[in-house]
Amino acid sequence: MNELTLEICLSPELLHLYNLEGKTAVVVDVLRATSCIVAGLACGIASITPVASLEEARVLMAAGYIGAGEREGKQVEGFPLGNSPFSYMQPCLKGKKVVTTTTNGTQAIQRSLAASEIVIGAFLNLSAVATYLLQRSRSAVVICAGWRGKVNLEDTLLAGALAHKLENFFTWKDDSVLAAKALYAHMRADLHEHLKSSSHYQRLAHLGAQQDLHFCLEIDRFHVVPILANGEIILA
Repeated sequence: MNELTLEICLSPELLHLYNLEGKTAVVVDVLRATSCIVAGLACGIASITPVASLEEARVLMAAGYIGAGEREGKQVEGFPLGNSPFSYMQPCLKGKKVVTTTTNGTQAIQRSLAASEIVIGAFLNLSAVATYLLQRSRSAVVICAGWRGKVNLEDTLLAGALAHKLENFFTWKDDSVLAAKALYAHMRADLHEHLKSSSHYQRLAHLGAQQDLHFCLEIDRFHVVPILANGEIILA
């Protein structure tokens, strides 16, 4: 059996340094895109289509998709949904198709298409993703969405949490894995408190999204694994 490797790409701007061919990409955008996707699919949304631009999203909205649009942390005018996981959990969305475009998360997904498979990760489904990666027996790259190309703390912590769960099964030679894992070990006892001073946490707090912040840092609330299939994110 080939040795399974785990890598962590701390920003999509660094993706050119990683070979995704034949590997599983785990895209993480804790605050809040991938948390929304996990929560929405767990609560009954049929599929979520990630697109890079508002224009692409509007085309699908015209075809009957429910639109979710976010830029700079704010809901885009004309889109029924923004980027709050609670909006994705509405009972009226069960069985519906959603199209989403966000500042960071959907961009990271689009830039990861060279991978053999794309998985959506969050603290909300941490253990489910770790178990899925073990079952797939394929080398993996965790891709942190960050903020406009810059590294952020919450995505790095989630990558470190995955590395912690997989350390006895995957090998790594990349110092980003060591750094992320060490950060998680230091902060895991109170993620919320440690993240309060981080840039994106403060950005969303100023927008009144405290409820979202607490929710997105819950670990293992859902036991689902969203994957990208034919352009749509569905449950594995």
